[in-house]
Amino acid sequence: MTNYSDLENGRFRNPILFADYSDPDVIRVGDTYYMTASSFNYTPGLPILISHDLVNWKLVNYAIQNIAEERFNIPRHSEGVWAPAIRYHDGMFYIYYGMPDEGYYVVRTTDPLGKWEDPVCILEGKGLIDSCPFWDDDGKAYVIHGYAKSRIGFKSILGIFEMSSDGLKAISEDHFIFDGNDPKNPAVTIEGPKVYKRDGYYYIWAPAGGVKYGYQVVLRSRDIHGPYEIKEVMHTGNTVINGPHQGGLVDTVNGDEWFIHFQDRGFYGRICHLQPVLWENGWPVVGVNADDNGVGEPVYEMDKPDTGMSDEPAYLEASDLFYDGTPGLMWQWLGNHNESFYGTVEHHETRDKESELFKHGCRRGLRLNALNPSGEKEPVIWKSANVLTQKIIYPLFKADIKVDATGLLPGNRTGVCMTGGQYMAAYIESKDNDYVVKVIESYGGDSDKKERVIGEYSFGDICKKYGCSIEEGLKNIRFSMLFDNDNVENSDDLFFKNVDDKENAPALRIYLKLNDDTDLLNAVDLNVRYTPSDHTWVGAKIGIFALTSNVSSNADNSGYADFISVDVTKI
Repeated sequence: MTNYSDLENGRFRNPILFADYSDPDVIRVGDTYYMTASSFNYTPGLPILISHDLVNWKLVNYAIQNIAEERFNIPRHSEGVWAPAIRYHDGMFYIYYGMPDEGYYVVRTTDPLGKWEDPVCILEGKGLIDSCPFWDDDGKAYVIHGYAKSRIGFKSILGIFEMSSDGLKAISEDHFIFDGNDPKNPAVTIEGPKVYKRDGYYYIWAPAGGVKYGYQVVLRSRDIHGPYEIKEVMHTGNTVINGPHQGGLVDTVNGDEWFIHFQDRGFYGRICHLQPVLWENGWPVVGVNADDNGVGEPVYEMDKPDTGMSDEPAYLEASDLFYDGTPGLMWQWLGNHNESFYGTVEHHETRDKESELFKHGCRRGLRLNALNPSGEKEPVIWKSANVLTQKIIYPLFKADIKVDATGLLPGNRTGVCMTGGQYMAAYIESKDNDYVVKVIESYGGDSDKKERVIGEYSFGDICKKYGCSIEEGLKNIRFSMLFDNDNVENSDDLFFKNVDDKENAPALRIYLKLNDDTDLLNAVDLNVRYTPSDHTWVGAKIGIFALTSNVSSNADNSGYADFISVDVTKI
């Protein structure tokens, strides 16, 4: 498989990450680049990605395991961890982030690949978002930030407050430093500020104009408190990259500078692009093909950054064999999680007992306990924290999920889903000493999401089709999720695209098999035809789950489903 972005000839093309890493920020420490991004209600949160060449990125860790507030034990969609900023200061890595209903938090560590300290709230308050720390040359430390109109009643304003030198506590009142509503310096919806200092100027990089159709501006001042001049530095221009939005500036060891930002791609989420940065007359020009006013536009293909290091082509992972009964880093729970949600598969007859892995004691398979953490009589996927999800990393793909459902008890269900503004799911349910396959779709808003059955199949009849017993069929369930479009000859054409280009939108189909045959012609078509709608802030995801209608279930008395593997391939 060829990496889409790294052309392996000294050049790269955008996007560098076709995955929903919203509001990315990046730093360099030595020869290593570190990136983080928003994680909202999903846990673990605050992903840590690393690179040595700014093109090839690997997901290696998360900075938080759960969100401290207990209300996130039930998923609070689009809330939680917003727009982080990562910085390195005095031997310590810091990530600052806002939670729009709680305030500003910081986590820190000396080892970004290890365990991070517990989050500390440095300032409480509603509507406080997009926090970026800055340690000045005189030892003073500040946070420059934005405001969420949905919580505080206004927007398009940036604020500042001073914090303690250790970065753990606000020590001054918050006050405004820039008003994008001012017709003298208009910047409607300015947000996501990132602060840097260069040649005696304080520079604030920020997107304005809105997520889908906005542009990048830079503010500068000799005084961190302002007043600030403003200049547009990058816009869509003649490209298809709508609204080049929030991101971070980073340099290489030889002094070159680059800007990583996101592009809103609707149900695919917010994908990441890499742009060159040059300076003219004290202002940055971001991207290429600058006009007479020094405003750049996004680049499609160019030479890779000269970082002094080279990475082997890297890929975001989506497939998982669940070694030692642990979900890989590509998975995030829908809300706060705990150890009762899953465990290791003890035995499975299809495991190759002659393999080297088995001989060396490596267990494979993830046991999802059929729980009902929402406590509702009929569990709804949207309200169940124990649903495992992962980002879409290809425009078109096939996901084959192998599951052993013999551990289900009456009232239990297990299956697969794809989320968006609404979601679709297919699952097998144990009910009244029988088994049934159901297809459901969601409706309603985030706070009152409901589900309705749109398809139902006898599992016994499916077993007869495959000539196997119920017991044999339960052991060998294969869900195949096909996200495809018959009219697209080359899926690479879908990587670099405008969010408003809805032509030939792909759709999800779900098939059920009871054997290892890869040919879907003989599989049971569950009659799913689903194109996700956009969801606030978050891209579509695929997921796996085991739930129960038993409101008193716990890990000791619940049934379970054993997920043996998830195999995701680009098509």
